Amino acid sequence: MREFIVEADGGSRGNPGPAGYGSVVIDAATGETLVERAEYIGIATNNVAEYRGLLAGLRAARELDPAAPVRVRMDSKLVVEQMSGRWKIKHPGMKPLAAEAAGIYPPGQVTYEWIPREHNKHADRLANEAMDAGKRGEQWDAGASMAALNAAPVDRTPSGPPGDARAGAAKAREALAGGRAGSAPAPATTGGHTGDIAETATVTGTAATSDADRRAARTLASPSPAPASASASGQAQPSVGWGAAPDLGAPATFVLLRHGETPLTPEKRFSGSGGSDPALSAVGREQAERVADALARRGTVQHIVASPLARTRETAGAVAARLGLDVTVDDGLRETDFGAWEGLTFGEVRERYPDDLNAWLADPEAEPTGGGESFAATAVRIAAARDKLVAAYAGRTVLLVTHVTPIKTLVRLALGAPPESLFRMELSAASLSVVAYYADGNASVRLLNDTSHLRG
Repeated sequence: MREFIVEADGGSRGNPGPAGYGSVVIDAATGETLVERAEYIGIATNNVAEYRGLLAGLRAARELDPAAPVRVRMDSKLVVEQMSGRWKIKHPGMKPLAAEAAGIYPPGQVTYEWIPREHNKHADRLANEAMDAGKRGEQWDAGASMAALNAAPVDRTPSGPPGDARAGAAKAREALAGGRAGSAPAPATTGGHTGDIAETATVTGTAATSDADRRAARTLASPSPAPASASASGQAQPSVGWGAAPDLGAPATFVLLRHGETPLTPEKRFSGSGGSDPALSAVGREQAERVADALARRGTVQHIVASPLARTRETAGAVAARLGLDVTVDDGLRETDFGAWEGLTFGEVRERYPDDLNAWLADPEAEPTGGGESFAATAVRIAAARDKLVAAYAGRTVLLVTHVTPIKTLVRLALGAPPESLFRMELSAASLSVVAYYADGNASVRLLNDTSHLRG
């Protein structure tokens, strides 16, 4: 299930005085900033401004998904304790604001957490931008906001298992801190993602707009403080380059192999975990033998884990026979269930279920017709499988024989990329990709869609 984090703050220059608030809605799974809100509210107290920030953040989260659980994080002890029901609300000006905030979601859907002020800098910067705009006689302009760049989101660096996308985003913030990220190009016609097929589709909806791309760029560009190292003279010098990083040991390296062709592959038909479970074709078996030879020459694979579907187990078996290894089956690596679309081409789905297809292309929460699996649900499953395998194979090289969606999802999560990136990656049958997962939680994409072993 999708989950949001709301960070909110408010301030008053005079208490009461010119006041403003700032709110940020964050995807709890990826750390991506989804919405920024800020407003100059005239003369008010600090606490009123904080409540106004809370209201704006809750409303923004509800607009995205009214069913998603929300974690509110604020540095206002007063607001957190009052909204949690532990402190009474005595101020007559705050009672209606608190009641309004409590009514946005059903009881129990929102939880509140106090955080130190230095962990709430994004919302604090937005509030200050709003107050600065009010001083100029203007309202806050989202397009001109620098809050994501100037905030230091210490609390967003994950303490969870290796491979979490937010750790990679933290590295990107440091690398990009020298300047503001520019506008990303607007989406164009992209490589479609239909499980074990590749079609052409246009990504639509707000998730693929250039504004969203710009927000994502600003989020990734938020600077993190760089560690310092001592120079020969004893003075502290900023760390530069990879050499400044500690030795993290050998990563868990996943060699990601998409299975060979089935009879459905060249016909570009949806082929997930809810369909006919086809075996490899003659071409697919030849591809499996070729990739087995290539991996034997490489000589680095130590373990093999496969999806439970027939095409992946057959591909894995060919490699295992060549390498002299056993195959472990993991249900978490199975392909998405495409519901009523199983066995159909992209064009057939567009003809029969145009509204469902458009919704699926625009929203990762949308399910295929007939109760299939959404990409959001698939990502949760894949992330859980990833975390389990990273823990089990720390410092080892593991061949994961799986499908289009799991591989693209692992790459997407490693890069901290948005869901629509699934439609912007090409992944051929029997191709190899590689992702390494380090002990500090960072992930490194080392290879994508290598098919050189199939040529010649």
